[in-house]
Amino acid sequence: MSRENILQAAALIFQQKGYHATSMQDIADAVDLKKGSLYHYVESKQDILFALLNEALELILERLESVAVQQIPPEQKLRQATRAYFSFLAENPSLSSVLLLEYRSLEEDYQKLHIPRRDQVEQIWQKCIVEGIKLGVFHDQEPGLVSKALLGVLNWTITWYREDGPLSANQIADQFMDLFLIGLLTRNNR
Repeated sequence: MSRENILQAAALIFQQKGYHATSMQDIADAVDLKKGSLYHYVESKQDILFALLNEALELILERLESVAVQQIPPEQKLRQATRAYFSFLAENPSLSSVLLLEYRSLEEDYQKLHIPRRDQVEQIWQKCIVEGIKLGVFHDQEPGLVSKALLGVLNWTITWYREDGPLSANQIADQFMDLFLIGLLTRNNR
């Protein structure tokens, strides 16, 4: 048994039942441990939630930062960031669900640690948008609002995306970007 096994099981249960409806006994049962033994690996249900949120953000930041440092046109950077982000959501449905739906269950002390990390993700999107605005490729729109709109579209996919659906994760990401960029690009750059 490892802490990682426990976190994976907890993510799946949180996705299925929700954080508040999940008990430590549910998690212990899922990994064939006695409830008391579970505390050898984790301090609390909050500790589990916080660890899952950190893991998700770390994986997302790793993917987005590898795109952000590339010297490519802003529209291509935004497209690649969208693919990277959406592929994370598609490949990690339980972890994505916990990140996007359960973060509100964090207690205040954990929230203070989580929110700045979460904001780093949005800042990467905003930098891509600002870069496109400065180069005259994108309309001069509020970068924070644009990034929230894009993330809102992408994040909602956790409720309907299916791996066995008619379109792959990359096809969906590309179609979203096609729709998004046509509205973001200046007329000269369409």
